[in-house]
Amino acid sequence: MGGNSGQAGGHICKSLADHDPFDSVEPPKRPTSRLIMHSMAMFGREFCYAVEAAYVTPVLLSVGLPNSLYSIVWFLSPILGFLLQPVVGSASDHCRSRWGRRRPYILTLGVMMLVGMALYLNGDTVVAALIANPRKKLVWAISVTMIGVVLFDFAADFIDGPIKAYLFDVCSHQDKEKGLHYHALFTGFGGALGYLSGAIDWAHLELGRLLGTEFQVMFFFSALVLTLCLIVHLCSISEAPLTDVAKGIPPQQTPQDPPLSSDGMYEYGSIEKVKNGYVNPELAMQGTKNKNHAEQTCREMTLKSLLRALVSMPPHYRYLCISHLIGWTAFLSNMLFFTDFMGQIVYGGDPYSAHNSTEFLIYERGVEVGCWGLCINSVSSSLYSYFQKFLVSCIGLKGLYFTGYLLFGVGTGFIGLFPNVYSTLVLCSLFGVMSSTLYTVPFNLITEYHHEEEKERQQAPGGDPDNSVRGKGMDCATLTCMVQLAQILVGGGLGFLVNTAGSVVIVVITASATALIGCCFVALFVRYVD
Repeated sequence: MGGNSGQAGGHICKSLADHDPFDSVEPPKRPTSRLIMHSMAMFGREFCYAVEAAYVTPVLLSVGLPNSLYSIVWFLSPILGFLLQPVVGSASDHCRSRWGRRRPYILTLGVMMLVGMALYLNGDTVVAALIANPRKKLVWAISVTMIGVVLFDFAADFIDGPIKAYLFDVCSHQDKEKGLHYHALFTGFGGALGYLSGAIDWAHLELGRLLGTEFQVMFFFSALVLTLCLIVHLCSISEAPLTDVAKGIPPQQTPQDPPLSSDGMYEYGSIEKVKNGYVNPELAMQGTKNKNHAEQTCREMTLKSLLRALVSMPPHYRYLCISHLIGWTAFLSNMLFFTDFMGQIVYGGDPYSAHNSTEFLIYERGVEVGCWGLCINSVSSSLYSYFQKFLVSCIGLKGLYFTGYLLFGVGTGFIGLFPNVYSTLVLCSLFGVMSSTLYTVPFNLITEYHHEEEKERQQAPGGDPDNSVRGKGMDCATLTCMVQLAQILVGGGLGFLVNTAGSVVIVVITASATALIGCCFVALFVRYVD
């Protein structure tokens, strides 16, 4: 990057001349080390997710949460995320912070994750120390724990959109694909480490005795990992503030970092436009006019225009969102009930028998082995993410997308039809293929769509003004909120299916059927850029 500093320093940034507010100039190539630093946020997020998966049910049971409130805990966060995620994504497109457009949102959501973890892992202990009345203590412990779980899920689900938009803003087209592979790689590593940490019996170790309980130990590690990962992520690649563009002020330049585009808010001047330090007055007036147009676009962004932009999104974006919804519905159907499936079906245990009975101990053993299966899923996700960059040159994004859904559908079908401990653990590796596919391929397609649209705008300036409200932040948020919609569908539908069928086998079969339907959808309806 240092070799380009002299050339970059000779250029002058100008504001929005002839381009849509979300048009972009290709950013410079990023070193691999910077892309790895950028991926650390996904490592920390997935580590905390794994800790929640391992501990949230024991925590809720330990505080005495009534069964009637379980649905509120699991439904509130995805409903809020589904309704608010596109709004927040669009707001980040127009954020005028001096620190950039995405990083303020990432920092805020990271702090919310920390607060949520502190509440649901330590709330019971804090309440017990402050309140003596048993009834009040029970009410406050349940309330604080529920707020913590909902806050953590809300922030952890939300943060993925700004992280992806941040990557798309500051990286070239090739680096976006490379960065997404690193994201999926470190997502798998973070999940595997989180599951392994949750499998350790901290209560009998010195650290557990020092901090009090295993809940406090896991909060210590989770907070430490997430804080360090967020710091590294936020310092990875600088953003150009949107405020500088609106005021016509070029960003600060350093020898290491040439001027960056803020999602199309800057472009390099040419020798015809700037000669001997003299700026053509006509070009200056044109820049001022386009600057005012950008400011007017930001002012006129209302909820109504936002909804109109979402409804009128191009069909290929809509089909991609539907395929993402199908994929996450299949994946979550299997993952949320997998440990219960291992305990009841594979091991033949009974979760409703007495806790000192043989049937219940067998069920607990199945749940423990199921956790190791989830760890295998995370490791295979990381390994597959590494090999994806070699596979994409052979079979393309369409082949990767179709293969991920197909392997998951066939694998879960075999697990449901032929439940066996060893074959199930081996087939858990196919869960990782699906996980890596969902974290990379849809966002790779988003980058392809954006790249194609940018080239079209360059060839035909002055595009449709109605599309100006849609930016990369909104597109990433809209795609990500399909995860929340899948959670709502899974939470509302699978419980009914299990009660109707009388066995959790129906969950695995449903996941298999949904994934195979997704195979047909990604092959027939999703658009792939040549």
